[in-house]
Amino acid sequence: MSIAPLETRPTHLTRLAHGAAAAAVAPAPAAAPVAHPADPAPRIRAVPEGTEARGFVLYVGIDEDKATADGTDLGAIVAELRALAARLAPSSETYAAVALAPRGAGGRDVDVVRLALQDPAALAKHRHTPDEDDRARDGVVVDLSRKRVLLDNTVAGLTYKEFELLQYLVLREGRTIERAELITALWSSGDEEAPNERTIDVHVRRLRSKLGDYEDIVRTVRGVGYRFDRHADVSVRHTSTPSPDLF
Repeated sequence: MSIAPLETRPTHLTRLAHGAAAAAVAPAPAAAPVAHPADPAPRIRAVPEGTEARGFVLYVGIDEDKATADGTDLGAIVAELRALAARLAPSSETYAAVALAPRGAGGRDVDVVRLALQDPAALAKHRHTPDEDDRARDGVVVDLSRKRVLLDNTVAGLTYKEFELLQYLVLREGRTIERAELITALWSSGDEEAPNERTIDVHVRRLRSKLGDYEDIVRTVRGVGYRFDRHADVSVRHTSTPSPDLF
């Protein structure tokens, strides 16, 4: 993973000079100002004694495909956030960078960003690689040998066809599978319940609903199909022999 700057120089925002001049010639009020006790400045809880906050980082996780599906792009999002900062605090300075990862690497976008920008908490979690038993107690286990899925060590109630659909995507991790391919591979031509390219979305939606908090391991690629993305909390237990649907 790497980071690339969206702009190489910080943006400096200052107040308009004529505004300051106008304030200088404004008449003073006739009455003497009433003194008020100074309110203590609120402290940020995360800042320890002896230090001061000089800014903050906002991690935004979104790839180009998702931004396009939302009717925008990464540059426009950055511009809006900068404009908001300028309105709230005209004296603030901003610098933006984009986090890069190999195409099809999978994982949550925000986690990729945090790792690329060297977030200490994300780095610490990434360095810990639990063994299979640890993963089985928490997260998702796709057990291809026993034809089952465990969610936080609880068996998910998938139908046979839902598991076959998930398995097909898992065995082709990182590759976007078109709807037509899923239908051809998983339903026979004479099957009364065989979906078409529109209704295949219903089957995927049912599968994702049963995955609960982990539904995003089955990712929709707009206008193309679906892809399995392996996250840090997903474990796949393969069979001792190659799956018959791999050819």
